[in-house]
Amino acid sequence: MELTFTPKAERFIQRMITFGGGNASSAFRLAVKPGGCSGLSYDFRIVEAAEPGDVAITSNGIPVLLEQKSIPFLNGVVVDCEDSLMNTGLVFTNPNAAASCGCGTSFTPKE
Repeated sequence: MELTFTPKAERFIQRMITFGGGNASSAFRLAVKPGGCSGLSYDFRIVEAAEPGDVAITSNGIPVLLEQKSIPFLNGVVVDCEDSLMNTGLVFTNPNAAASCGCGTSFTPKE
């Protein structure tokens, strides 16, 4: 399983934890769910505990929980952070996507 967080994404996630009321046991949970304009969308949030079946990894000291059934869609993904006048948030570059929506938060998987 290869999942890469850029330093900008790590800083953004750390701010999510800090300013979202997180504590020392908080983690960033990432999953892929049905929805969005392209079929599947990234679902991420700060959580206090893993859900059954979650896979725990660490990225530069940040605890990350991955939904087990989402791992095939997340393998090889690069998570970055965009901070511009038009958009501030996480951006996903996914080699498993056949197409992505303009906002970058949903994708159509390769068959």
